[in-house]
Amino acid sequence: MPSDDPSVANLGFAKLDLDRMSRTGDPETVYGASKSAEQIIEILNRLRKEHPQRAVMATRLEPEKLDQVMEALEDNQVIRDDTARALVVGPVPEPTGTVGVICAGTSDLPVATEAALTVQVHGSAATVISDVGVAGIHRILSVRDQLSDFDCLIVVAGMEGALPSVVGGLSGTPLVAVPTSVGYGTSFGGISALLGMLNSCAPGVVVVNIDNGYGAGVHAARVARATAPQ
Repeated sequence: MPSDDPSVANLGFAKLDLDRMSRTGDPETVYGASKSAEQIIEILNRLRKEHPQRAVMATRLEPEKLDQVMEALEDNQVIRDDTARALVVGPVPEPTGTVGVICAGTSDLPVATEAALTVQVHGSAATVISDVGVAGIHRILSVRDQLSDFDCLIVVAGMEGALPSVVGGLSGTPLVAVPTSVGYGTSFGGISALLGMLNSCAPGVVVVNIDNGYGAGVHAARVARATAPQ
């Protein structure tokens, strides 16, 4: 049955939050895992209709689902990112502020790329600096001078999750850390990295959930938008 609340679009299988952009500055994003391609298509098309001036995003889409959604979307303004496992539909906003996405290793790139794409969809510019993990400490030291160029940093790492502590000790730029599930058995699917980041001795490190590049991207974009010189 249709909803009497104009801020909600009741699709039967989902109730879309049409008022989210006016409350928070950002439209609802579609978490694609466990949703069918048909459900994702219907949600994206409805969100685009409601927010024609802003891009909407779908995350965590397997390659086959990416293909199905791409073929059926009514909009021709589409960005497909297979590494991030995400789709963006509609016009990406002009960026305000800059975010540096610091990635420990190539295996962390899916999460880092999701974070970078999220930053762009949420109104800031993103630069990815990859493969600078602490196993070769000279690599992060070689880009040390770049860390202060950004309004916010996202630091993505698996294994023991040490990179955010190092970056947090090198720079006073606001920093959000993302533990990934990359690692051998005793990484416990990212729990070791999560605990390492939560126990960071570098001040100012905040942490999102395991593999949550999306959450880190939204946070970093909002920090960058709020703090960038106008």
